Amino acid sequence: MHRMIATLILFTLLALPAFAQQDVEQQKIAYLIESVATLQGATFIRNGTEYDAKRAADHMRLKLRFAGSRVKTAEDFITYCGTGSSMSGIKYTIRFQDGHIIDSATFLHGKLAGYEARMASDTH
Repeated sequence: MHRMIATLILFTLLALPAFAQQDVEQQKIAYLIESVATLQGATFIRNGTEYDAKRAADHMRLKLRFAGSRVKTAEDFITYCGTGSSMSGIKYTIRFQDGHIIDSATFLHGKLAGYEARMASDTH
């Protein structure tokens, strides 16, 4: 009985870092979606159709639900949910208020890098 309890405790302690890491990744994904949702004056272009920031974020949330267990990290989220259409293969783009256009993957990678840099500086 003691051996079983010790094994269970050991398993729990070993699993905690994985669960904590998953929480961190979920926070990063939530941050990326919120970064999209709150872009003022931006237009998201998906398969040639323009969408506002809120609808783009809603679409990413939907893709995240459909992606399921394939999305374990923020990088996975960008790859599977934020880069382009899985049907047509066409990249998503963002046209900002000033008129410049970038791929959504470039925008999301930049946001992720900034988030990770802030988190790293907060822990030091």
